[in-house]
This record gives sequence, C-alpha cells and structure tokens, in this order.
Amino acid sequence: MLKHGTRFHSYILCAIAALLVACAGTAPAEEVDDTAFAAKVIAEAPAPPKQKASSLLGMFVAGGTGRLKIIDLKMPVPENVVVKEDVEYGKVGNRSLLLDLYSPKEVPKPVPGIIFVHGGGWVIRDRKDFRYHALCYAKRGYVATSINYRLAQHAPFPGAVQDVKCAVRWMRANASTLHVDPEKIALVGASAGGHLSLLAAYATDVPEFEKVGGHPEMDSSVQAVVDLYGPPDMTAGYVRHAAYFIGFFGKDWYRRNRELYRKASPIYHVDSSDPPTLILHGTKDSIVPVEESDRLAAKLEEAGVPYVYDRLDGWPHAMDFALEVNKRFQYFTDAFFSRYLPLPEQ
Repeated sequence: MLKHGTRFHSYILCAIAALLVACAGTAPAEEVDDTAFAAKVIAEAPAPPKQKASSLLGMFVAGGTGRLKIIDLKMPVPENVVVKEDVEYGKVGNRSLLLDLYSPKEVPKPVPGIIFVHGGGWVIRDRKDFRYHALCYAKRGYVATSINYRLAQHAPFPGAVQDVKCAVRWMRANASTLHVDPEKIALVGASAGGHLSLLAAYATDVPEFEKVGGHPEMDSSVQAVVDLYGPPDMTAGYVRHAAYFIGFFGKDWYRRNRELYRKASPIYHVDSSDPPTLILHGTKDSIVPVEESDRLAAKLEEAGVPYVYDRLDGWPHAMDFALEVNKRFQYFTDAFFSRYLPLPEQ
C-alpha cells in the first residue's frame, strides 16, 4: 500500500493523476489508507464530553439525580422503523435463541446488517440493553438485531460464542428476506458482548465454535466488528480472580485448564485476515482496564488489521449509557461504517 509523504511516492501519484486526467479529463479522488483514515476520524471527532462520573455507580447515580442524561431505553420507535420481537434465530436442544429485529420500513436495495450483543458478565442482562442503539441504526437505514445468547449458568463457554456465530449464520441465511447484503454484516458488543463479538469475529478456525444452533451450511464471518470495553484476554490476572469471569468457564479454573482460557481470548486469535475493528473504552473503567484495549490495538497494529480506537478520558465501564458518550459512540461508529460497512447509494 502506498504511503503518502515521501518524494518518490509523490512523483508516482502525480504521474498517475496526470495520466488519468489526460485520459478522462477529470482528476481522481485521493485514496486514503486505513491508518490515515483512522487518524482523520480521531482528529475530526467532536470534543469529548466532560466527565460527570468516574465510576459505573457514580454514572448511574448521576443519571438518577438528573445530573447526567442517560439514553432512553424506552425510546419511541421512529416512524421509518419496524420492530419485530422474539424472533427465533436458532435452537439448541429445547432452548430457543431469540432476537429482536429492527428494520427500515422501506429498503429499496439490500443494506448492511448489524448484530448487537449485550453485556452483563455473561450471566445477566438481555437484548433490550441495545434497543436504543438498534433503533438509532435502523433509523439510519441499517437492518439491526439485538440478540439473547445462552448465559454462562445455563451454557458455560463456548455456548455464548456459538450463539453469536449462529446469529450471523441466521442473518446470512435469511439475507434476501431481511433485505440484508450478506457480504456486509457487523457485530457490535459491549463488555461481555464486546468480548463475544471480538471472539466470534476473530476465531474463524475453531470447530467447536461453529455449526451449533442452526444453519450449519452458512459462513459465520463478519465484515466489521465494534468493541465497547470488552475484555480481549481471558488469561489476564484481573479475569482469573473475578467471580463473574470464572463463572463463564463453569468448573474449568485457570490453573486446571489454561489452554481453555487462551482459546476464549480474542487477542490470541488475531491475524491479518480479521475484519476492521472499532474499539471504544473509557480510561476510568474499573471492570475491564483500559490497558487491555491498548494491548488489543497494538496487536491489531502488529497484524495489519485496520482499526480505529477511541480512548475516552475519564469515563467508566458502560459509558455509552450516558447520552453524551453515546453521541460520541455514534459519531465513531458512523465514520467507521461509512468506510467498512457503507449503506448503498439510493
């Protein structure tokens, strides 16, 4: 890939431009490489929201007292969006895997599909946590889903990541009905959902992650992944000693099965074939240290995987529940998708 800034490459670019102008009569648009694109997105980002809470508890206390606006999880459905709840995307034994579907009312051309994956330490919460985000992106013209997956107390690792991959296969299998472009599917996850999204996106060669739940004939790969403060390394010390992380593995403790923890770690699956990645993390995160996302970004850089990283100063875990931070999340996600998961021209 050509890098801008060297005299030799400038001569080449100028010569190519002159030739194209001579042949076509117009100058070509300048191409921007992935590194330059990421720098541009960060440079043009709106000013970071002022810190109003430096802890998860403090953020929700501030929200409860009115000092901080929290996103409206009961946001009215926009006029141009149709919502279909309790859609079965897979089945494991007698357990149905359900999602909520958020679609534009009119889809003249196939559009990208987004699968939102909720957090909650793999043991609590559900798909309604991403209702606001999904409505916002369906309003923009994407087909969005928010999924439930089997929680760790019902299906320890690898159950949850199997379900996320099943959701991707379901979307691809039903692309024509959903009006989704099967070659433009993204995963977006927060916290535990960020971990699952990264793992599903990067771990493409682990047989036990695949073909569970339905549509085994379909490909589970994605074209982009968005990670909000997810833990990329399950072998890290802060993971091994936290009860909610241990619960993810059932009875397989780290000292007994270190390879299992490594297999569950997205960072150890990174290679050059992985999809472009957007990382968003607050520096005051007391649950997943921001240094973990620093490590993931460095690994992506080393592997040559395109990425954008918003390291937001002063904000805690679950920061996107704050309305001001959610606007910043949407700015970065919009810019990221415009390059790697663009809507079709109407």
